[in-house]
Amino acid sequence: MELIGYFFSSLIGVSLGLIGGGGSMLTVPILVYIFAVNPDVSTSYSLFIVGLTAAVGAIRNYQKQLIDVKTGLLFAITSLSSLLFTRKFFMPLIPQHLFNIGDLQIGKNLLIMVVFAFLMIASSFSMIRKKQNTATINEYNFYKMTLIGLGLGFISGFLGAGGGFLIIPALVFFANLPMKKAIGTSLFIIAFNSLFGFGADLLNGVKIEFQLLIGVAFAAILGMFVGIYLSKNISGDKLKPAFGWFVLAMGIYVMFKEIVLK
Repeated sequence: MELIGYFFSSLIGVSLGLIGGGGSMLTVPILVYIFAVNPDVSTSYSLFIVGLTAAVGAIRNYQKQLIDVKTGLLFAITSLSSLLFTRKFFMPLIPQHLFNIGDLQIGKNLLIMVVFAFLMIASSFSMIRKKQNTATINEYNFYKMTLIGLGLGFISGFLGAGGGFLIIPALVFFANLPMKKAIGTSLFIIAFNSLFGFGADLLNGVKIEFQLLIGVAFAAILGMFVGIYLSKNISGDKLKPAFGWFVLAMGIYVMFKEIVLK
């Protein structure tokens, strides 16, 4: 079972290396369903795994001058403030038991997984649908970038997801970055936010099983190099819809397992 988990973990890196996002959607379900990690704790693990993997990709893209550091820092600092607030103050406020719907008990762990499933399904549609080449060049929009950054920080803090599917469009349409530079900058932002968020969790006393964490992160980093290699030979636009269908199937499975099979 663990070998299956490490294989799926490698897909986290493949997606991040190839299309700059999407892979973090797999991290929490892999940790919860294959490695039996508590959903709440898995969001902390996810921050480290996604952050470290994205950092490897960001270094490679920086060497190729495919990162806009100034824009990345603006977006990262804005979203990081929201992420830290969410992890420190919002998450502890959510009680373990919220309410009942008939015989179904709605608690913190179920809420995390259901929201995660919704996000997986929503992000899968953004990967599946074909984009029309009708984009226009917009002026750099500081306020929209700030608002999106705050929203991204909340999502990352609540679910442990990197949010590349939100970052890349924002960088393209509101910061006027070309796609390849947007992907590289997205990895920089994801690494910055996720690793700082994980560090804050450590300071807050979250207990970590480092052997598992390092194993999954290592598999994801290997996948990152595979994704980088594939990006040289295969268009991300061709593989993105296929990965989107996979994420959609995973999202539906999570929803079904958490609500119907409970």
